[in-house]
Amino acid sequence: MSDITQSVIQRGDLAHLTLFLWATGASSLLVFALRECAAANRRFDDFVRELSRFNRRFGESK
Repeated sequence: MSDITQSVIQRGDLAHLTLFLWATGASSLLVFALRECAAANRRFDDFVRELSRFNRRFGESK
């Protein structure tokens, strides 16, 4: 990575390097956020499933 950085800086494309680093960071944060959201959805689904199972076992019989 150091060779690439030096090459970009020598050619004067510092703005392009900055934009690339920003886009990479933003994309990484988006992937992280989507993974966390999917994990939270799975946990919530497990909770609702367990709550339904509890209600079936201990719910009032009519």
